[in-house]
Amino acid sequence: MRTTNEAAGEGPRMTPARALPTLAGLALASGIGAILAALGTLPPSWLFVLKPLTTALVIAYAWPRGADAPKQRRLVLVGLVLSLAGDVALLWPKEGFLPGLVAFLLAHLAYIAAFCVPLRLAARPVVFAVYGGVAALILTQLWPGIPTALRAPVVAYVVCLATMAAQAGAWWRSSVARGSADAAFARSAALGGALFMVSDSLLAINKFASALPLASLWILATYWVAQGCIAAALRPATSP
Repeated sequence: MRTTNEAAGEGPRMTPARALPTLAGLALASGIGAILAALGTLPPSWLFVLKPLTTALVIAYAWPRGADAPKQRRLVLVGLVLSLAGDVALLWPKEGFLPGLVAFLLAHLAYIAAFCVPLRLAARPVVFAVYGGVAALILTQLWPGIPTALRAPVVAYVVCLATMAAQAGAWWRSSVARGSADAAFARSAALGGALFMVSDSLLAINKFASALPLASLWILATYWVAQGCIAAALRPATSP
């Protein structure tokens, strides 16, 4: 049935559900612009606008989702807002590295709590063992290049990051095993967690080991796809 506005020829009302593709497209365009600014193709100063804008658009994309799981929705939104704070801090790579690290560590704690809503922590030990092994390997390779003062914060961060990715993966595996209707959303969370580990591993290699070609492209692209996948793990509202 058409609404009064549609009957009058004004077109369908833009509901939150209908706005999601538009928000996703805007986030994609903003993210591409931010990457081009980071690479120097666009003025570098644009990064100060486009980087936080892209994450803000991901927050807007997540906002109308998750009405059926309000606790998980709140926790994912907290994680995204903390990620936005981390993005702003890391616009100043030297001075903002530690504050950014703390902001993202807190974001991962929020995501861990969000992924514990449908499944208890570490319910799939094999998944945790795999991610723990990957995290240990990454730390072993990076350890000589990490300044002594940053070693403890970096270890804490890697543990939180790996736990977040493992819990997302465990949620997915458990959903598939149970034939749950949430399996597709859990898969999105699992992909987001895995890509977050890829993004942060590339960032750490670039910072503490050796410079990577086109580092900003790979780091930012995997980061925003990861955040988008985590946002998409929330079930969308049903269009009226």
